[in-house]
Amino acid sequence: MSASYNIPAAENQFEFEIKRSQFISYAAQASNRQAADTFIRSIRDMHPQARHVCWAYIAGAPNTTEMSMSDDGEPSGTAGRPMLKILQHSGLGEIVVAVVRYYGGIKLGTGGLQRAYSDAVSGVLDNLSVKLKVPRTKIALRYDYALESPVRHVLSRYDTAEEEQSYDLQVAMTLQLATAQLAAFRTELTNHCAGAVEIMTVNTEENLT
Repeated sequence: MSASYNIPAAENQFEFEIKRSQFISYAAQASNRQAADTFIRSIRDMHPQARHVCWAYIAGAPNTTEMSMSDDGEPSGTAGRPMLKILQHSGLGEIVVAVVRYYGGIKLGTGGLQRAYSDAVSGVLDNLSVKLKVPRTKIALRYDYALESPVRHVLSRYDTAEEEQSYDLQVAMTLQLATAQLAAFRTELTNHCAGAVEIMTVNTEENLT
């Protein structure tokens, strides 16, 4: 999952009414299942009198299997499934949506419910503020002082973040590199410095040289 994708940059809200039933939809970022569950619970706490609080989420990249949905008492397949379908077609990742329904006394029917919950999610996504998520891998570099300039030259060509550097017998550096660029970076840095730079991923301590 190394490709970049958009995620919510802030929470958003959208509401409308159909045949006296009020629908209020909320969207937020959810990088994992726990964050999604916490957000859904917060919406339930905000609307203790609501007839239904249906929800769906994709807790990771758009192609992750970390996704779920709930009809919360609505007829099976009329809420959670159409909500999740809208999310899957949005191209967004790390997103959770919850739709609150205050029942107005008039039944909408199966098709009506599916359209209503789909519209609720589409509506909250329409003006949702998003930001680009770039999956990154934390790497550590170690090299002699004489290689400082060549290493910097190579680094300037790549998408890096959160760089930290220390100086002892050698230069030690950690940084976050765009995962999609990892293979190319390893090859270029190794060639440019004749294999004299130690390159490791921090989490697995896998030597990449």
